[in-house]
Amino acid sequence: MTTIDGELKIPLFGKTLPQLQGIVAELGMPRFTAGQLASWLYSKRVASFGEMSDISVRNRGILEENYVVGLMPPERVSCSADGTKKYLFPVTGAGYIESAYIPDRDRATLCVSSQVGCRMGCLFCMTGKHGLSRNLTAGEILNQVVSVPESDTLTNIVYMGMGEPLDNTDEVLASLEVLTSPWGFAWSPTRITVSTAGLAGGLKRLIEESRVHLAVSLHNPFPDQRAELMPIERGAPVAGIVELLKGYDWKGQRRLSFEYILLEGINDSPAHIKGLARLLDGLRCRINLIRFHRIPGSPFYSPGDRAVEAFRDALSAKGITTTVRASRGEDIQAACGLLSTRAK
Repeated sequence: MTTIDGELKIPLFGKTLPQLQGIVAELGMPRFTAGQLASWLYSKRVASFGEMSDISVRNRGILEENYVVGLMPPERVSCSADGTKKYLFPVTGAGYIESAYIPDRDRATLCVSSQVGCRMGCLFCMTGKHGLSRNLTAGEILNQVVSVPESDTLTNIVYMGMGEPLDNTDEVLASLEVLTSPWGFAWSPTRITVSTAGLAGGLKRLIEESRVHLAVSLHNPFPDQRAELMPIERGAPVAGIVELLKGYDWKGQRRLSFEYILLEGINDSPAHIKGLARLLDGLRCRINLIRFHRIPGSPFYSPGDRAVEAFRDALSAKGITTTVRASRGEDIQAACGLLSTRAK
């Protein structure tokens, strides 16, 4: 809901075509009006009903009485020395979210948030320290994509910002439907990646109802150690997640990866390399190694560059494609695990 002149109005931006069809039917408008709305919202990206020139003046008035388009510009931008930008968006009644724009040669990636905060409580993540305020709507997720100045030049979108996407499965799937449908933004699913700590029900739906790439937060192959870092392990063991993933075909264009934040003396031993090889045996996937970025009060440290590279090479020798993710935007707290719900 958005408050306009003291009245609560529902944003249309982020609605799927079937949802728009239901709205126009309820308002007594022709069915084709839904397609017109989708075109104005997603292809032409207008900010007001007055710009929707092929919809009758009468119907535009009815829409304006009951709804808003619902776009919201960022309140602030922070710029990193490496070209990364962090955008701060206000969220109605729930504080703030952050999105990170990451340029890299011919790629321009936007890291979007799916929740205000997060309830997963991972010890290596700043967002989890704030808890969960609320889920974002599909429109609030997509607003991050269209409201950054670089929107027209984006090549990739990753759901790796604040929140656990599969703790908000319905709205995340709706946003993916808008992003990838011909009546929406018509993005290729191969340009989108969703990252999750592993909620089995939502994971199954994501795999079966979309064709986007999947990244699973792993961080330790041993259940007791993973549970100390990621409380979700107690309710959704990663061994069960891996078994679920083995039931699907990962041989096409769709990519499956596992994210692994290296913590010195915690998950970087030869035993962990062997444990990862055993856990992922028979699964077509890759591992992305991520350097840990210090957060206040954390007891963790990242291994040095040589140790990270040695860990990568040892996993590669086990037959697992392994890469080291470049750290970007650390000086503006836009790097992995540093996004916050607070306006700093």
